[in-house]
Amino acid sequence: MKNAEVSKRREQAISRGVGMMTQVFAERAENAEIWDIEGNRYIDFAAGIAVVNTGHCHPKVIAAVEKQVKAFTHTCHQVVPYENYISLAERLNEMAPGDFDKKTIFVTTGAEAVENAIKVARAATGRPAVIAFGGGFHGRTFMGMSLTGKVEPYKKGFGAMMPDVFHVPFPIDLHGISTEQSLGALTKLFKADLDPGRVAAIIIEPVQGEGGFYQAPAELMRGLRALCDEHGIVLIADEVQTGFARTGHMFAMDGYDVAADLTTMAKGLAGGLPLAAVTGRADLMDAANPGGLGGTYAGNPLGIAASHAVLDIIEEEDLCARANALGSRLKQRLEQIRRTTPQMVDVRGPGFMVAAEFNSADGSAPDADFANRVRTEALERNLILLTCGVYGNVVRFLAPITIPDEVFAEGLDVLEQSIEAAKKG
Repeated sequence: MKNAEVSKRREQAISRGVGMMTQVFAERAENAEIWDIEGNRYIDFAAGIAVVNTGHCHPKVIAAVEKQVKAFTHTCHQVVPYENYISLAERLNEMAPGDFDKKTIFVTTGAEAVENAIKVARAATGRPAVIAFGGGFHGRTFMGMSLTGKVEPYKKGFGAMMPDVFHVPFPIDLHGISTEQSLGALTKLFKADLDPGRVAAIIIEPVQGEGGFYQAPAELMRGLRALCDEHGIVLIADEVQTGFARTGHMFAMDGYDVAADLTTMAKGLAGGLPLAAVTGRADLMDAANPGGLGGTYAGNPLGIAASHAVLDIIEEEDLCARANALGSRLKQRLEQIRRTTPQMVDVRGPGFMVAAEFNSADGSAPDADFANRVRTEALERNLILLTCGVYGNVVRFLAPITIPDEVFAEGLDVLEQSIEAAKKG
């Protein structure tokens, strides 16, 4: 088979609404490398969008899934439960940020986790309204879309969004938005349009994912915590992309001196299998009536088994420290490249959740074309990159945290070559 042939079949068989970053069709993968159906090898700096933090096909994840698949693949936990679902909840309750009693529910996707966190907050408070941030991404369901602070491609053409969802600006110094302005926007919202007594939750990504890898300042988190405490609002940390060692902490909120009431998680939770969760204050998590939460595939046994292995790997291989070391090397290399690349206006990100932002050569405006040229030049050299950002001008780096040093060094060389080629147009 050839990639081009399969791509034509895809166009005939799959909705064009399912976007595709490459025309490369995977045949096998190992750690941070992917081989396509033509036998070409690629270095993976995407990790399935921060899903395989522990690498493609980690032996311990594979062994755990193989053991489980021989036992049973599905019973539906709400019908015939299984112990490892409970023990995984116990582990997440213990490790999720916050010094309070916690409980957990499992679902299947990050969007479901967000949906259920909102349901929990509404059930617990009896209030309808939710506040999110511009540039945030919370999924493609209708509530997820409504919370997401980016119109194209996520909201365009889908009609009216969910009611009682409000947005305020996310602080980004590079774009002239300060923490004071963001918190001030909340104050103005409460004065002009929304009684804080109607607000069930404020949801925030500690580091915006699709929005451009902007990290929430500590002052913002402290301000949100104080505001939520004052008005009885539930604070939700969307850790779908930031969780499981990606930022150099198990969860990004571990880097702050305040905790959210609820934490959503998915992506890196199960090493490539679909599993998501909401973990939070026990009293809030118990607000919904039996049957109000869950789902047929929620907490599928294969995902549960994989997740236990992932948590073991993160601890045994000290992947939080590894993320910090790799991120430091990556940022150092990017800063070197930046000295001769006027289009690169910023390098940022905690741990191994790193991004480079590109503007026009004179720095006057975001340059999505340049960022995309970097991505396409890299792909031609067999390096897989992702772009992001409200303006599409950010290249994000999400290689598996287990990437071997020699493969990482090779990828960095290819990255530099790709940026040089992009500068030539």
